[in-house]
Amino acid sequence: MTDEKKSNLAKGRDSFDVDVGGTVVPFFNRNVTPYPTEAGGPKFDLVPVTKQKDIMLNNARHFAQQEYDRIMELVAVLQKQANDIKRRLEITDAVHAAEYQFQLSVGHCYWLVWSKRKEKTLLVHMGPTEWATGKPEDYDYITKVKFLGDHTWEEINEG
Repeated sequence: MTDEKKSNLAKGRDSFDVDVGGTVVPFFNRNVTPYPTEAGGPKFDLVPVTKQKDIMLNNARHFAQQEYDRIMELVAVLQKQANDIKRRLEITDAVHAAEYQFQLSVGHCYWLVWSKRKEKTLLVHMGPTEWATGKPEDYDYITKVKFLGDHTWEEINEG
């Protein structure tokens, strides 16, 4: 390829410039242009702007809805976590209001019970099925709880 053909004023994909009589003439390859380059060239239609806008709007709505749904899934996860923390704080308050006479151990499970005889909430070691002679008659078991390392309590749902 000669030096004359290396320049590209037309900046087309398959175009180059030609030096004709000392004048640089931009050359377009008529086979690759998206529009006619001469009077007898092939017909082309105008871009259907309204249809193109509708397609773009539908695509935008589709992708925005996908993103919205993804965010709402994350919101649901955060809402569940917030509810779990709120419940943990409620259980922690209930345990700290309960009466007990033993040393607590992190990671161990205990039971919150309502004592009809004492008319107060107690924290006990043994669950309703762990008594050799059956649970005390004045105990109404509320829930099983676990003492966590951050000094909060978690409700344990068995089953």
